[in-house]
Amino acid sequence: MTPEDPIAALFENASRPFARARAMPRSVYTSPEFLDRELSDVFSKDWVCVGRSSTLANAGDYLTYELAGQPILVIRDKEDNLRAMANVCLHRMSTLLAGRGSTQSIVCPYHAWTYSLDGTLRGAPAMNKNESFCKDAYRLPQIRCEEWLGWIMVTLNPDATSARSQLQQVEELIDDFQMETYTETFVETHVWDTNWKILAENFMESYHLPVCHAGTIGGMSKLDEMVCPPGSAAFNYHWILKDDSLPIALAHPGNTRLKGDRRRTTFLLAIYPSLLITLTPGYFWYLSLHPKGVGQVHITFGGGMSPDYMSSDAAQDSLRQTKVLLDKVNIEDRGCTEKVYRGVLAGLSEPGHLSHLERPNYDFAQYLAERTGDFTRNFED
Repeated sequence: MTPEDPIAALFENASRPFARARAMPRSVYTSPEFLDRELSDVFSKDWVCVGRSSTLANAGDYLTYELAGQPILVIRDKEDNLRAMANVCLHRMSTLLAGRGSTQSIVCPYHAWTYSLDGTLRGAPAMNKNESFCKDAYRLPQIRCEEWLGWIMVTLNPDATSARSQLQQVEELIDDFQMETYTETFVETHVWDTNWKILAENFMESYHLPVCHAGTIGGMSKLDEMVCPPGSAAFNYHWILKDDSLPIALAHPGNTRLKGDRRRTTFLLAIYPSLLITLTPGYFWYLSLHPKGVGQVHITFGGGMSPDYMSSDAAQDSLRQTKVLLDKVNIEDRGCTEKVYRGVLAGLSEPGHLSHLERPNYDFAQYLAERTGDFTRNFED
């Protein structure tokens, strides 16, 4: 059997009108060559979220990330700016920082070359006998970094349109939620055994909630109250109306901004390529995804609460209860998405037709087809 060309197969898939749409072809999830295209044409060119800016509150606070094979660090400098830089020493090319933390300078763990928080080289031991060495000529390569509604967005693409410009429609959609004021209360990293797109698609549709999440939030999620409009160039979204079975998902009594059904609306925002945000009037949680090979995904998982709930007397109890719930939801999602990946690998598997509740998945397929091939999206359908 001749191997399927994933780019051609995805082009054919995305070219169908939504009324006849199918799930993406198997090869899009399993082909190493397609993953290479994603890394070069998607993750190397679009804005990727590496976390919340509130976690880097003080000078020297930093986090590290690997973006399309490039180790990067994001740090708060002494002028209170967020900076993203290559996390690789300019001497023998060791990586510099690891994980998250705080530091007054960036010291290479190999030969102790030391950089200031702006990336300039401050010191290099035993280099005085190299006649061509000039300390002032060294500075860690700077990477574009923007703060958007409290998120740290980075891109390796010097020509990318600003994140804020691309995501202006998101701001308009959720302006009254004031997401930028929400406080992150936890952040973790995980690796699951599934393709990153399977997890992204799982977030983008709530069709699976009553079944996959029968033990947690399934009963709060009514299929007839899910709204899945067509997506936009840089994101897709849908929303669900919640009842009072989870009070923290509703607007706090002291919240006077949100009116009518907005007080019980949960937005599920998928910012391309891989920032997935659940935003309620009371709390938020998110996943930021990056492929770790074809069959694994690196996940940054975080969440927190709106100011109204953070300042309430019951804040700590609410935080604990919400985190317990989200951990259970994650366990359910992991089980479902890893099952899907095992099925995708099977020789007799075939993609079926999409429900009207999977409109965001259709838009995601078109986004990927445009980024990796010659497909042109039509936003009028």
